[in-house]
Amino acid sequence: MDWAILWWILAGLLMLAGLIGAILPVIPGPVLVFTGVLLAAWIDDFAYIGVWSLAIFAVLTAIAMALDFIAGIGGARAAGASRSALAGAAIGTVVGVFFGIPGILLGPFVGALLGELLNVNDFYHATRAGVGAWFGVIVGMAAKLAISFMIIGWFLILRLW
Repeated sequence: MDWAILWWILAGLLMLAGLIGAILPVIPGPVLVFTGVLLAAWIDDFAYIGVWSLAIFAVLTAIAMALDFIAGIGGARAAGASRSALAGAAIGTVVGVFFGIPGILLGPFVGALLGELLNVNDFYHATRAGVGAWFGVIVGMAAKLAISFMIIGWFLILRLW
């Protein structure tokens, strides 16, 4: 049995799981993509993907994770959300995963809305906080997905060129 094939399958599955994780908030997507690329580089004895490329991929992974965090908080803060709304958005994001795509998209909004309503009894202000949290989560998700695709694309260009 050729173990390299199994290693390549595992590397591909890690990258695929990373792309899924870039959308699902519970799974660290860019980290899984980087792990898959690192495994693929190791399989080839780092012949196609060297230390410098891996270092750049690691920095991009860190940037993706930071952008996700900053965007989520920044969106809610820009809308004037309180700490209760931020906590509600985080809880709504996690709970939303169990309700599929609608839950992933609506969870942060509903969580921030409810969290803000607990803090301030103003539905308009709570709605603004919910929209800000939702927008931040969507921007963070888009950043993670874009950077994950960029890492995979760069990997494929280096590997196949």
